[in-house]
Amino acid sequence: MDDSAIRVRDLRKEYRSRAGVVNAVNGIDLEIGRGECFGLLGPNGAGKTTTVEILEGLNQPTSGEVEVLGLRWAADEMALRQRIGVTLQETRLPDKETVREIVTLFRSFYHHGIEPDEAIARVALESKANAYLEQLSGGQQQRLAVALSLVGDPEILFLDEPTTGLDPQSRRQLWDVIRDLGDRGRTIVLTTHYMDEAERLCDRVAIVDMGKVIALGSPAELIARLGGDHVIEFALEPNGQPAPQAEAFLGLDSVLSARTEADGYSLTAAEPHRAIPALLDAVARMDRPLARLTTRHVSLEDVFVSLTGRHLRDDENGEESAAAKPRGRRGRRRAS
Repeated sequence: MDDSAIRVRDLRKEYRSRAGVVNAVNGIDLEIGRGECFGLLGPNGAGKTTTVEILEGLNQPTSGEVEVLGLRWAADEMALRQRIGVTLQETRLPDKETVREIVTLFRSFYHHGIEPDEAIARVALESKANAYLEQLSGGQQQRLAVALSLVGDPEILFLDEPTTGLDPQSRRQLWDVIRDLGDRGRTIVLTTHYMDEAERLCDRVAIVDMGKVIALGSPAELIARLGGDHVIEFALEPNGQPAPQAEAFLGLDSVLSARTEADGYSLTAAEPHRAIPALLDAVARMDRPLARLTTRHVSLEDVFVSLTGRHLRDDENGEESAAAKPRGRRGRRRAS
């Protein structure tokens, strides 16, 4: 059996508007293994949702090759629909239907699958099986959306930013659901702009920016590429003099990189117990007392900033502009 669940070669998607051509996806290559939890990471506007739309058969590429489970959407759409599950960024369902009624309806769309009550149990909503949708919290509604994608017992599950807008407890409950799916051997494609989520859930990740994959590997591999294990973040008290450039701290003992943050500085260090005393000596010589100082382990967020020079959520303008991207089927799931 082929070990690849998804193959993508030179995938491109262009949108035309009055302002010109927008390259939402600009030559992406991917191969995702069966049973893998694979993360597509990037800020809003990076192209990750457009890529997933194409993999799900909800959008057409401008060019490139896409294989899902060895099949192609142009020739095998009906067969593929029976073998994948999709959770959209936003799910709209009837308020006056119960959880069990909605899941039963979606089960009827598939030739084979699991029983509605089993799907409900997998997302820990048994106590809400007879509750109306309007009685569910936001986190419970999102778990219901995952149950709807599971009821056909899919070989591949697409989860597009499933925890956006959820409170911390609801996020972690949904993480448990995703881990359980991985334990069952399902292939999961997860898009997110939460790097901590990707670190905890994904076997491998692709960081996408400006429609291209700029880094690919396991979270541990990508973090190791920075060369340091710790980040030192600090700010200086103002003294009426211009703030020093980040490069002023590059020569400090054990410091591997330095950058300016919004209100301070961030240093990547191999050995913080050596870097911090050197930093304290340096700011004393500058006559600039510390306003704050914290240390933490390197994260995927640091990898992204190192690669792009900006944070994941610097751009909150959406996946593509409304002028560039026509409104289609994406973003809502309706049952009637």
